[in-house]
Amino acid sequence: MSTTESAAVIAVRRWVDLMVVGLNLCPFARTEVVNKRVHFIETETRSEVQLLETLAAELTLLAETPAIETTLLVHPQVLKDFADYNQFLDEVDALLQGMQLDGELQVASFHPDYQFAGTEPDDAENFTNRAPFPVLHILREASIEDRLDSYPDAAAIPERNIKLMNKMGRQQLQALLARCCS
Repeated sequence: MSTTESAAVIAVRRWVDLMVVGLNLCPFARTEVVNKRVHFIETETRSEVQLLETLAAELTLLAETPAIETTLLVHPQVLKDFADYNQFLDEVDALLQGMQLDGELQVASFHPDYQFAGTEPDDAENFTNRAPFPVLHILREASIEDRLDSYPDAAAIPERNIKLMNKMGRQQLQALLARCCS
């Protein structure tokens, strides 16, 4: 980890290490982290328009750079409110389509206040998508398909993660997420 990285990127790296890899929320993440094929970047943009511009640049970079498997775009200054963030994801989908990258790349969403439809804000299962800061995670669709095809019972991953989150409980998960920022 570089000493020049921002506090937000350091916190997101810790989150990946402690929760995503540490709890095996994504069984495919460890390999990419170990092989240093994850690009962590922070943007200090303060508007949705600027964030879309930054995202477009990162989508282009990932599409043109095979050595980078995935990108985590951390944006702590914009879309702090989850409802706004969730609504912004429609613009992200439109950007992918407009850049003709739909089907090649996809964007997964993580936010400190992430809440799945049909859940309560305090439900532990929301922690599968909670990160210390808002993050747009750019992934290669072909890589996802390859890994899912070779992983036994890939369809069970979300249910397994929900069970783990519920078993750990909200308080333990909040404490683990807080450790990422300390």
